[in-house]
Amino acid sequence: MTAFLSRRRLLQSSLIAAGSGVLAACGAPQAPTPTPTKKPNTGSRPTVNPNIANPTQSQPIVRHVQASSQNTMRLFASSGFAEDPSRIQTGLDRLFGAGFSITNHQSAYRRFQRFAGSDADRTNDFLEMLNGRAPTPKVLMGVRGGYGAARILPNIDWASLAAKMRESGTLLFGFSDVTAIQMALLAQGNMPSFAGPMLYSEFAKPVPDSYTMDSFIENSTKNQTTVFVSEFQSMPVRNMDGVLWGGNLSVIASLAGTPYMPKVNGGILFLEDVSEQPYRIERMLNTLLLSGVLKQQQAIVLGNFRMGNIRDTYDSSYNLTAVAQNISRAARIPVYTGFPFGHIAQKTTFPLGAQASLRSTGGGYSITFSGYPTLNANALNLAALKPIQQFDFIGNSDINFNNLDSEF
Repeated sequence: MTAFLSRRRLLQSSLIAAGSGVLAACGAPQAPTPTPTKKPNTGSRPTVNPNIANPTQSQPIVRHVQASSQNTMRLFASSGFAEDPSRIQTGLDRLFGAGFSITNHQSAYRRFQRFAGSDADRTNDFLEMLNGRAPTPKVLMGVRGGYGAARILPNIDWASLAAKMRESGTLLFGFSDVTAIQMALLAQGNMPSFAGPMLYSEFAKPVPDSYTMDSFIENSTKNQTTVFVSEFQSMPVRNMDGVLWGGNLSVIASLAGTPYMPKVNGGILFLEDVSEQPYRIERMLNTLLLSGVLKQQQAIVLGNFRMGNIRDTYDSSYNLTAVAQNISRAARIPVYTGFPFGHIAQKTTFPLGAQASLRSTGGGYSITFSGYPTLNANALNLAALKPIQQFDFIGNSDINFNNLDSEF
């Protein structure tokens, strides 16, 4: 096992080095000489991770990309802090290479207790757009999840922010704890967003997952996209149309009864979570049932819950399938499984709060999305996000080095 892991690390290092050479040979644009980083105008100095041996390494190397209305990206760090400054820089470099002009870099390096800065710091990531100190970008990119977004919800006028985002055609990307931000925008401003990769979670990986990058590129640049699920469904699939919304189950359940829970009648509710026992999943679903949310929906779509070897401690036969069947009976709506998204390496990018058409495909199902903002592929170099094809030592391609280690 040790020999295999060493060989895998050696291969990863070789691939990364080879990738740089290939991009250079292909004429990929080279970043200009870095310029000194300006101090952020946030009213407070960003705190430095005390675990960093050399604090000077926590400052980003800022690369200049000509900004336009179609390539601007602003980072926001609403939740947990990112541990590794060098990994943050990898993510920034990858997004710079794709043609994005990125601002608010310092948010990725902040730390206060377990959070990516104080509540005021994390609130200012959004307030600076509302008060005009920062322009509304084409892309709002979450740094990572964790916990903390719910703490700042009361501090922001989400309806006004949604109006600014709609005017600029802004795409917001995130998942996990960022679900709180996404639901606030949908509930108070009817603004859709994207369940998709974030700076630290995916773009900063030494070798990003090819499926995740391809989906990000394809599904964020097309006016309509379809996701196919081939997994056999234990319940008959009904054809339906409605707004697909949702995200992380723990976060959604915590918003029940608050002004930040969207009121979607006739919707399709998407849910995912990580490392929860089946009874805890059912308890959170029951919160949504008792609060009236589930009875307003046409169906529930479950993503990956990354349960691994987690079993009910009282009865191992009480699993996610049993939970789905119980909730389906109680809410009198179907529950479909297998949607390719969650705390996993290979995740589909798709819009939340957009119109969706769910159709039976003979055992499985498909969901077609429409009515959401998109990126202009011609204004970017999104192909630079694709990792170089990976090969093992006997010539087989597509080794998944990341397995299920997606960080959130």
